[in-house]
Amino acid sequence: MDLLIQHATVVTMDAALTIIEDGSIGVQGSRIAYLGSSASEVNSPAAKTIDARGCIVMPGLINAHTHAAMTLFRGLADDLPLMDWLNHYIFPVEAKMDAEFVHIGTMLACAEMILSGTTTFCDMYLFEQEAAMAAATAGIRTLVGEVLYDFNSPSYGAIDKGFIYTQELIDTWKAHPLVSVAVEPHSLYTCSPDLLKEANAIALRNGVPLILHVAETLSELGTINERYGKKPFEHMEALGICGDHVIADHCTHLDREEMARIRHYGIRVVTNPESNMKLVSGIGPIPELIEQGTIVGLGTDGAASNNDLDMFSEMNTLAKVHKISRRDPTVMDAVTVLRCATSESARSLGMADRIGSLEVGKRADLIVIDTDKPHLTPMYNPYSHLVYCVGGSDVIHSVIDGKLVMENRRLLTLDVERLMAEANRQAKRVRGWVGE
Repeated sequence: MDLLIQHATVVTMDAALTIIEDGSIGVQGSRIAYLGSSASEVNSPAAKTIDARGCIVMPGLINAHTHAAMTLFRGLADDLPLMDWLNHYIFPVEAKMDAEFVHIGTMLACAEMILSGTTTFCDMYLFEQEAAMAAATAGIRTLVGEVLYDFNSPSYGAIDKGFIYTQELIDTWKAHPLVSVAVEPHSLYTCSPDLLKEANAIALRNGVPLILHVAETLSELGTINERYGKKPFEHMEALGICGDHVIADHCTHLDREEMARIRHYGIRVVTNPESNMKLVSGIGPIPELIEQGTIVGLGTDGAASNNDLDMFSEMNTLAKVHKISRRDPTVMDAVTVLRCATSESARSLGMADRIGSLEVGKRADLIVIDTDKPHLTPMYNPYSHLVYCVGGSDVIHSVIDGKLVMENRRLLTLDVERLMAEANRQAKRVRGWVGE
């Protein structure tokens, strides 16, 4: 074994929801080679052994939708409606960004995510070659995509260059063990029908996901109806871009017909409750989507509208917002919510064969949580604790693709102090842009 983690409560998140008391996980290369009782573990030496008594070992959390480099916009324009926030603050400052800005912002996001238990994230942003390089350096798994819109981008310019950039991104990273690529038009209201159809063709031709924001706000629904006389997924259906390769982010405003379309085409959904609450975008029919068999993953959205990337906080919110909105304490129970952040997020990104649960043969993406703390004592139900009690700061070790990337709360792949200094330097640029 290259790594052996012993004497933990192992929460596997497999189909049977297996929990192993006093369990061990053995890692060889990038994969899980042993999973079972510490008392009967394989009698072979390990290059490194971690004693995890008093700890939970579980799959790393999967942030299925974010805009990583927006860590550098955290707190920039709070307490505004989405369209005001986008059109008067975010889009204008994004127009002045460059590759260095995105690289540093993404590196900062990778540090924040690893420190809070995330081992995979799905990113939609600009200069995504830089985001991919940052993730590879940090040693975190990612699915990235260059955001495409009708207007010119500071990254690639006109949209025809955006399609070329996207194809180059796919070709560059297709064999990388940690970095995968998707095609990512921003939304139905910022992308013409022709753009959406070409983006879909690129995704199908390359066998990669098509990811976009859909049905996020009521104003979006009004815009799509005014322009095309259709609902969002009805519009996508008419364009011929629906299918099980599509990942739809947010989906806060859906009626029965739209949910039926999602189910019919096997479209995967990613919900982002904290961002949707802060921007007052709405509360999606997530329990109903899950009940109808739709795959639903969980994401934080960007740090500019959340304002953090802590998936433990996001799980807590996901559970509670649906309980109160439906006046039903049984809705979105802890197991369902934890699945949304692990196995279901893996399914939503098309990675369930590799990650999302702890099983022999899968990639060794896992985290170790120290439960020997007052706010985690006593523990009757591990699932309840993981959703309602644990915070990102309780994660002490993180393993991604078989490599230890955080040990005893110390990042092994990134210089956090240098990153924060660089982030503060970039913040001076942002202040200047806002003042112009």
